[in-house]
Amino acid sequence: MAPPRILVVGAGFAGVECVRRLERRLAPGEAQITLVTPFSYQLYLPLLPQVASGVLTPQSVAVSLRRSRRHRTRIVPGGAIGVDTRAKVCVIRKITDEIVNEPYDYIVLAAGSVTRTFDIPGLLDNARGMKTLAEAAYVRDHVIAQLDLADASHDEAERASRLQFVVVGGGYAGTETAACLQRLTTSAVRHYPRLDARLIKWHLIDIAPKLMPELGDKLGQAALEVLRKRNIEVSLGVSIAKAGPEEVTFTDGRVLPCRTLIWTAGVAASPLIATLGAETVRGRLAVTPQLSLEGADGVFSLGDAAAVPDLAKGDGAVCPPTAQHAMRQGRVLADNLIASLRHQPLRDYVHKDLGLVVDLGGKDAVSKPLGIELRGLPAQAVARGYHWSALRTNVAKTRVATNWMLNAVAGDDFVRTGFQSRKPAALRDFEYTDAYLTPEQIKEHTASAVIKH
Repeated sequence: MAPPRILVVGAGFAGVECVRRLERRLAPGEAQITLVTPFSYQLYLPLLPQVASGVLTPQSVAVSLRRSRRHRTRIVPGGAIGVDTRAKVCVIRKITDEIVNEPYDYIVLAAGSVTRTFDIPGLLDNARGMKTLAEAAYVRDHVIAQLDLADASHDEAERASRLQFVVVGGGYAGTETAACLQRLTTSAVRHYPRLDARLIKWHLIDIAPKLMPELGDKLGQAALEVLRKRNIEVSLGVSIAKAGPEEVTFTDGRVLPCRTLIWTAGVAASPLIATLGAETVRGRLAVTPQLSLEGADGVFSLGDAAAVPDLAKGDGAVCPPTAQHAMRQGRVLADNLIASLRHQPLRDYVHKDLGLVVDLGGKDAVSKPLGIELRGLPAQAVARGYHWSALRTNVAKTRVATNWMLNAVAGDDFVRTGFQSRKPAALRDFEYTDAYLTPEQIKEHTASAVIKH
């Protein structure tokens, strides 16, 4: 008799943590494990702003899934584009564009999230995101290119527009992105004698009335003061009304000549979740405290894709889409999968949030570990210590620590690779959110699998 088939969709914090624990705790031959991911690496997402600013190299935050000789998981290079829970089949589009049916006995939906966008004219064509490794590398090239193009231009209006940068989103990603890239351009402009440093303007805007409200009033205000001291213009209660290739219109009526719009205004669950036709909470799959989908045999979900009840908070709260929850959910889900295989009881996921860290670059940071409010160097030590310890391999830890040390000693560098310099890329070019199937298309693809099953 063939062993049960466990299919894990997604190689983020949740998916990889689940797979690694399954590999360690399952007996040989007890189950077949398959991981579906378009890239064979685990991305440490919180450090992407430092990749964009050049403090860290891209490979420092991309931990290879193929380095380990001990793993026994089959990796399918592609993305899941639909799930038929009745037929127990996942539809996968491989990176070769071949569409295949992957039957399963148990499926773990750790598909993560995508950048949340709104119906704003020009947004998808003219904004850049900060959700993937490719986007971070592209944004870095693009920002440095604006300095080069401004330096080469004889048109004062063009020069001014190229030196205006807008970041939308006052959460962790947006705040860290604006802070880190502002440091980069401030350092770089010293090497452009034809450019007036006073023309470089960074704008951080958010529709919310407060910056990073999760940090509390004191630390949120401290972060705001750091940004404004660096001449980053922060506008709260404001968003984008229209995005053009050469200007941005704010909802308060301002029109800003600008060639760089970075969109980090939140995330939404992967569109894969909608293909299940199951109950959702703000787009995230509603699961039980044991991380299973009620009424669907063998279906589990976690991380950003799932609305996991936060039993530590209670009152109907769900766990926030953070790395610390995703990693711990991955371990609990793996244990529950093994318990299901062995006909043992499942356990609830319970975790009290350990706090939040925000690295603003250099010596600036704000952190709230275990409810203790820190700022400056102590906060920076906590922030970097937390990120460093969360990296999964010693190779990644060594690379990140070396990059931080080199940047502290040698300062920033301003090299751009020049890729896609003649073909500007935007939000729609990186996350492929239009690749998913409708329920009718899924049934067509799985019909043959149902017959075989």
